[in-house]
Amino acid sequence: MENITVIIMLLFGVAFLSLISKKYNFPIPIVLVLCGVIISVIPGLPVIALSPEVVFIVFLPPLLYHAAWYTSWSDFKQTIRPITLAAVGLVLFTTVAVAFAAHMLIDDISWPLAFLLGAIVSPPDAVSATSITKGLGLHPRLIAILEGESLVNDASGLVAYKYALTAITAGNFVLWQAGLNFVIMSVLGIGIGLGVGYIMSFIHKKFVCDEVIEATLTLLTPFASYLIAEHFEASGVLAVVATGLFLSARSGTIFTHESRIMTGTIWSVLTNILNGLIFILIGLQLRQIIEGIGDYSGWSLFIWGASVSIVVILVRFLWVIPATLLPRYISKKIRLQEEFDFRNMIVFGWSGMRGVVSMAAALALPLMMNETEAFPLRNLIIYLVFCVILSTLVIQGLTLPWLIKKLKIEKYSILAEEYEIRNVIVSQTITHIEDNFSLLNDDLLHNIKSKYEVKFNRLQKTELPANFFGKGNLMGGEIFNDFTKLQIDLLNVERGKLESMHKSGSVNEEIFRKIEKELDLEETRLWMEMYEE
Repeated sequence: MENITVIIMLLFGVAFLSLISKKYNFPIPIVLVLCGVIISVIPGLPVIALSPEVVFIVFLPPLLYHAAWYTSWSDFKQTIRPITLAAVGLVLFTTVAVAFAAHMLIDDISWPLAFLLGAIVSPPDAVSATSITKGLGLHPRLIAILEGESLVNDASGLVAYKYALTAITAGNFVLWQAGLNFVIMSVLGIGIGLGVGYIMSFIHKKFVCDEVIEATLTLLTPFASYLIAEHFEASGVLAVVATGLFLSARSGTIFTHESRIMTGTIWSVLTNILNGLIFILIGLQLRQIIEGIGDYSGWSLFIWGASVSIVVILVRFLWVIPATLLPRYISKKIRLQEEFDFRNMIVFGWSGMRGVVSMAAALALPLMMNETEAFPLRNLIIYLVFCVILSTLVIQGLTLPWLIKKLKIEKYSILAEEYEIRNVIVSQTITHIEDNFSLLNDDLLHNIKSKYEVKFNRLQKTELPANFFGKGNLMGGEIFNDFTKLQIDLLNVERGKLESMHKSGSVNEEIFRKIEKELDLEETRLWMEMYEE
């Protein structure tokens, strides 16, 4: 009970620091890893360790599913070549490079242990990539590659992790068998993931009619996909990713609007808690981990941690440059279809932040080889993994905005694209009204058409994208926003009157909750319409 109390209080602390980071635009993953360091030096806190078998099941399925859900399938298909090169080739290259460096530096680390370390730190983290690059104005194609890489590379990195772990615990490893099993596990995992996705889409579409049940099923789906795949010795990671991509692409037709709002909120809360919890757990174990490597000198530990981190950072550049330039040199089609800017290549190379997946993999290392023999160098491996996460998040994460500024990369405004899309949607809706509703009652036709004409006229006054940045004058976008803020102010007047009636007891509780929800949804819609970077 005491341990649960400590974890809950620490979660409150992490939530408060996350709130501060949000307010001052400081990347949350960096806050979390620093929280882990701070927690490790607080005296008197207990050492809390989850069973290694539980770590993967608790943390990986929901985090990977959430990342897959918010990955665009169309963008993923369009950037499949660079994603594959980075998510498979770069992960394996990093695994080998880190293994070689660790084996050369540290006498105690055998080749299987060195490859295990390399596999753990090889995949960059999806959550870290999206959190740190958000709002930096990077081109959507670069964002799509970063997010797609971070999603798929977890699968390749964790498969390499599994084989390295097998080589250590079972003592046998055959390269050609491992390669064949990798293909079989990957194909079977994807197949199971798509199968689970199809079944769940059928259930959501045909049977579920309640948003609470629907949200509950979405929480259970990644665990079902992962466990079924693992039962058949397939890749549970790829199964979860495939299920997430399959259902996300069909979410507009299989979920109701209420379900989408509810599930989006629930998943945001869940992933925030899980991300905080994993770094709290490592913080609570870090003191014990440091004590477990007390036989090594502090200077040696610093050199090893710094060296492995530097290798992880440099290897990404060694891979990215030829992986970007060679396809362009070989294929004329690629040169004609894809724009090239060397600055984006540098940004991609500097965006290899590690995070929660690597930490979960490190914590999932078994405590014992067998009933009598402890797992070799477990504390040292976890320490080195934490060093890589700390270095990449703090050094690369904090300097990435500065690097983009120094490279003078023109900020891509997503608002211009949003403006065009809104224009097309509203224009097509007005055309549909004119073509199909001409026989309606005149007053009804006028009212419904006026609603969309007002929205269309407001869009024309935004002057986006031509005058988005403005020349010191009042921009159309500001006029649009002023109109929207005025509506929000009036909603607050409505809400104030509703609350005063509720306090006086002159409104039924059920009616109060219904109108309150209606006002909340309307305010949410208006805030989402605002043109803000």
